[in-house]
Amino acid sequence: MSRPFRLAIIAGEASGDALATRFLAALRARLGERPLVLTGVGGESLIAQGLVPLFPQADIAVMGFGPVIARLPLLLRRMSDAAKGIAAFAPDLLLTIDSPDFSLRVAKKVRARAPAIPIVHWVCPSVWAWRSGRARRMAPHVDRILALLPFEPAALARLHGPSTIYVGHPLMERLADLRPNADEAARRADSGRPEILILPGSRRSEINHLMPAFGQAVALIAAERPQARFVLPAVVHLRGLIGEAVASWPVKPDIVTGEVNKLAAFRGARAALAASGTVTLELALAQIPTVAAYRGANWEAAIAKRLIKLPSVILPNLILGRSIVPEFIQETATPGTLSREVLAIIPEGEPRARQLVGFDEVEMIMRSAGTSPAANAVEAALALLESGPAARV
Repeated sequence: MSRPFRLAIIAGEASGDALATRFLAALRARLGERPLVLTGVGGESLIAQGLVPLFPQADIAVMGFGPVIARLPLLLRRMSDAAKGIAAFAPDLLLTIDSPDFSLRVAKKVRARAPAIPIVHWVCPSVWAWRSGRARRMAPHVDRILALLPFEPAALARLHGPSTIYVGHPLMERLADLRPNADEAARRADSGRPEILILPGSRRSEINHLMPAFGQAVALIAAERPQARFVLPAVVHLRGLIGEAVASWPVKPDIVTGEVNKLAAFRGARAALAASGTVTLELALAQIPTVAAYRGANWEAAIAKRLIKLPSVILPNLILGRSIVPEFIQETATPGTLSREVLAIIPEGEPRARQLVGFDEVEMIMRSAGTSPAANAVEAALALLESGPAARV
């Protein structure tokens, strides 16, 4: 029997688990009969795949400034524990997935302890948007970055970061789930009774800042389009918070939870009002004309304005290199402006057509990596191993 392939994985949250699970399926197909041995950090799905955990994923699955500070001693200890465990395991490859504040610190410690271990990081940190110096600092201890977005390899090269390969976005594997069937297409085509998605974000801070403006915008849209139906897909853990906020809205949306209901809402929707973020790419690939908004605390906005040097933070706009999805930030995200822009993309006409043409271009660009990001990620990782240590210097 051939020697087992030894793989270490750091996946700090559920989205990383999902990517890692796809990676393992593609890697097992590539390895054939060769055994695969796993260790690292992951959730239940990875443990079910055979990963021997170094410690519980819950120890590091924290978000937000306050919770991170509160758990900082444990996080620092777990970084060291991960690096020690991985160095002792001596894997053929270390794959770190997203969660850059934790993953990349582990990678740096592993490189110091065991310089020969090849290190690949999947999901490029947003160095092209802010804290660009991170790109150069990653280069000594990350051999290859696997990018989800097509503009990221050029951005990393410009910023003197690690070698970066565009492997494709997992959303490209889900286009059929996002696109309407015949009945849903008929609903989407009905501009007289449009279904409009309301997407206030997946973080408490986003919801707290955006919901009042979104609620007033919905009322203004309903006054002009009384037959409109509003649907708000909510993440389960924020359903209560969203329900409390919606209680004071003059016009109340239908709140749905769960991925199945969310996708059904996407397939029937004619337009969307959304928090700026990854969901804008999901909406573009679902071919739903969108108006995007962001509101946060004034101090957060002031810091972001100093750090982010981009003409847009909307992913479809960044992919195309031009603005097709209108975005309104802080004081410009008023109910009157948001409602006016949504009303403009409901009927057939130039504002709606311009977005739909742009979305076709976004899809074409993103298809350039092929149809399987996980298989591409495996090939990019194995190519790094086959290139030998000299190519990783």
